[in-house]
Amino acid sequence: MSEKITDSNFNDVIAQNALAVIEFGATWCGPCRMMAPIIDELAEAYAGKAFVGKADVEECPDATELYAIRSVPTILFFKNGELLPDKFVGATQKKVLEDKINSLV
Repeated sequence: MSEKITDSNFNDVIAQNALAVIEFGATWCGPCRMMAPIIDELAEAYAGKAFVGKADVEECPDATELYAIRSVPTILFFKNGELLPDKFVGATQKKVLEDKINSLV
C-alpha cells in the first residue's frame, strides 16, 4: 500500500528518500482511481529502493500549487531531493512507470 502524502510530510518524504515517486490525484478523478492500484503495487514492489506515494490535491494544496499541478493524475519524480524534469500527466501504464523507476534507481 502506498503512503498518503500531505503538506505536513511532503518535504520530509522528498528529503528522506533517494528516489520519491509522487502521484498527485483526487478521489473524484476517474483516471486517478484507475491509477490507485498501480501506485499501490509499485509502492510494494519498490519498497526499500524508492518511495512511491499519493498526494490528494485537496489535502496537499501547498505542494499542488508549488509544483503547478493543473491536471490529475500527475506523477512527479524527485531524486536526492531534486525535482526531475520528467513527469507523467494522465493515466499511465504500469510498465511505463516501472521502466522509468528502474532507470532512476
